[in-house]
Amino acid sequence: MNRIHRRDDSLVMPANFIRAVRESGYLSVSSALAELVDNSLQAGATLVDIRVDRDADRNLPRISIEDNGGGMDTAELAACLRFGGSSRFDARDSFGRFGMGLPAASLSQARRIEVTAWRPGSTAQSVTLDVDAVVTGHPADLAPSPGAAGESPSGCRVVWHDCDRIEYQRLAWLERALHKDLGRMFRRFLTGAFTLRINGSIVEACDPTMRSTTLHGHTARPAFEPLHYEIATATGSTSHVTVTFTMLPVAQWHNLDNTTKRRRGIVGGGGVSILRAGREIANGWHLMGGKRKENYDDWWRCEIEFHPALDEHFGITVNKQGIRPSATLREALEPELESVARILNARVRQAFEEVKFEAAVQGSCRIAGAADADLPVIRSRGRAHGALSYRLGANQLAGDSMFDLTLRQRLLDVTMNTDHPGYTALYRPLQEMGDAAAPVRTALDLLLLSFARSIAAAGAHEEDYRTLLLEWGTTYGRMLEKS
Repeated sequence: MNRIHRRDDSLVMPANFIRAVRESGYLSVSSALAELVDNSLQAGATLVDIRVDRDADRNLPRISIEDNGGGMDTAELAACLRFGGSSRFDARDSFGRFGMGLPAASLSQARRIEVTAWRPGSTAQSVTLDVDAVVTGHPADLAPSPGAAGESPSGCRVVWHDCDRIEYQRLAWLERALHKDLGRMFRRFLTGAFTLRINGSIVEACDPTMRSTTLHGHTARPAFEPLHYEIATATGSTSHVTVTFTMLPVAQWHNLDNTTKRRRGIVGGGGVSILRAGREIANGWHLMGGKRKENYDDWWRCEIEFHPALDEHFGITVNKQGIRPSATLREALEPELESVARILNARVRQAFEEVKFEAAVQGSCRIAGAADADLPVIRSRGRAHGALSYRLGANQLAGDSMFDLTLRQRLLDVTMNTDHPGYTALYRPLQEMGDAAAPVRTALDLLLLSFARSIAAAGAHEEDYRTLLLEWGTTYGRMLEKS
């Protein structure tokens, strides 16, 4: 007797599919929640409230996210937990694209998901997806049923019950991580009319470029004008990539304690932040060509922003985490970005060189100032009497002079040219020797300060003494090159 086989035309096996989706690769609960915040922003929300507590029955974390956006109608609600069930499928004008974010992100963290939506003049409705029920063979029932509306006239609420994938044992640690991560991801929106709260506490914008961070009265500044690249899209049009570099104030922040540096993101916060439609989707060391990251690279930052029209070139995946740049994108950006990275690395090295130089010469300047009381008085702009005080610094100077000087208000300010061969031949070896070279270093400092004072005492016009310094610096540099 022949057996009759029932044909199964199902595209997926629900139980195995749900299990596979739970391994969809969200790096953290923050990145999964970001998908829901994306949806809220796309729905026009100006306020999103996240609540973190525990389910009473299993004591597992429970997370709810409620917004005041436009809500959903019955058809949209019935489709919201279906994979690909988006009315904006493959849209390129905002965050979402494939209709995978809500179900994939939710299932990656929770075993039961409840979505409620409401609009003015209609009853709030809810849909629920239970992982355990599907895995045991029960069909998913996504038909809307009556629910409880929130406080706003319209909106949506997603509740993750039985969150068994959250890596934080204490909810306080989870809250802290969410504040930091979401504050960074949505920083562009948090500085505008959008408010995000976690258990009632407002999430502050966290800008890795540190343009909005003020410490000791100083903040990071743009290193260059923003760079713009026009790239062809998959549809045949073009879209722009904007790259912004900032540099941190080394002289003002280098002496902060390590705890402050780490807490404020100075140490360990360097690299590149990638923004898609204004939201950060990746951070790390991207599109820098052959330039490897060094400790000095913590002191400058890069922000790359693009429109979703360029998703293919950035290799954006369904869960919008990380990038896989195309060959075209790399060819367009990497050569210049690598060059800029090397320039900024050199600038940071130079800034630290100047900091170390100025710290080491403080004693020499005090000695020179004490000796000045026994030397003939020389005139300066402003006050004409009294001993001089001294400052010896280092910086890049144009031309071949080994140093430059000014004398104003009884301060003789001498600046060494770090590009001059004499600086390389004399000061860099002494700085590398550290305290062992202190007596020789002091003698060299006093030699240069006394020479500078003699030039200032001669009363020559600036043009004359600058000519002398140029001639002497050129001659000394040529001799060193021959040595």
